Amino acid sequence: MKKITLHGSQVLVGESVKNVKSYLPQSQVVIVTEPTVRQYFGELCSAYPCIEIENGEPHKTLQTVEHIAKQLLDLQADRNTFLLGVGGGIVCDITGFAASIFMRGCGFGFVSTTLLSQVDASVGGKNGVNFEGYKNMLGVFAQPQFVICDPSNFDTLPQREFVAGFSEIVKAAMIANAPLFDFMEKNVEKTLQKDRATLEHLVYESVKIKADIVSVDERERGARRKLNLGHTFGHAIEKNAALMHGEAVSVGLCLASQVAVGLGLMTAAERERVRGVLSRLHLPTGTDIPLSTLFSAMLKDKKKSGSSLHLILPVGIGNCEVREVQLEELEKLVLSIKN
Repeated sequence: MKKITLHGSQVLVGESVKNVKSYLPQSQVVIVTEPTVRQYFGELCSAYPCIEIENGEPHKTLQTVEHIAKQLLDLQADRNTFLLGVGGGIVCDITGFAASIFMRGCGFGFVSTTLLSQVDASVGGKNGVNFEGYKNMLGVFAQPQFVICDPSNFDTLPQREFVAGFSEIVKAAMIANAPLFDFMEKNVEKTLQKDRATLEHLVYESVKIKADIVSVDERERGARRKLNLGHTFGHAIEKNAALMHGEAVSVGLCLASQVAVGLGLMTAAERERVRGVLSRLHLPTGTDIPLSTLFSAMLKDKKKSGSSLHLILPVGIGNCEVREVQLEELEKLVLSIKN
């Protein structure tokens, strides 16, 4: 087991879910999970009061947070109550958001059950819900006390949900770790076969990249914006297509790479390496959504500020830059993309 500490939060990579009780406080503990996950954690969920929520982006809303709050009131919870989110990114996001606003804030932690959640959603302190169909439009910054990343949880994941998480690992490597990108290219087969050592290495290195960035910019005023590589396009794709978040980010990474090639920030060969590794991981690399539709959705992105937007673009593989782009220029860049 490897531990990464981030602003008082412990990310425990390789820790067994069986040991979660040793990290829980002595105060009241309430679990938040969803029905599919609960069937795999019967012993844990039977030990504490359990609030079930529906999974899926359509349920990542204020209405779900209200449901949790009402259940907490029924359980006579107070500000010393500890919420344990057991599930993927949506469960973790909603749990963290609910814990952060219930009685002005109570403690929380995560048992992260999906690859996507372990390398992204459960780490870093962002907790939010969607609003009017737009991703994470309402949210807070609050750190979980701990995140347990147990690779054995992947054994029960549907294959599509499992591979969707790899886009965030590719993203992390593109941002700050070219050797990690090389490692992924060389170990695609082991990765897809759920080789334990390979997965632990990928998760740990990805979390470390994110933790290093968040440690110097928790509130996303500067360097943390880099973690949105592929997401400006990805969120616009999610708004207009029936794709999982990781799948949309995969396409977003390809579109961002295409723009970077057009601006001379990366070579066509590097772009093809990005497309190649994502394709070998069985992730989508293109979209049929009209580019004008994508641009319209991008105008609702949280990274927009007035008449400009912070667009994150790869500079080769292993580096990226945050470029403040005027909306008129952004429209030209988006419409110039060739899939």
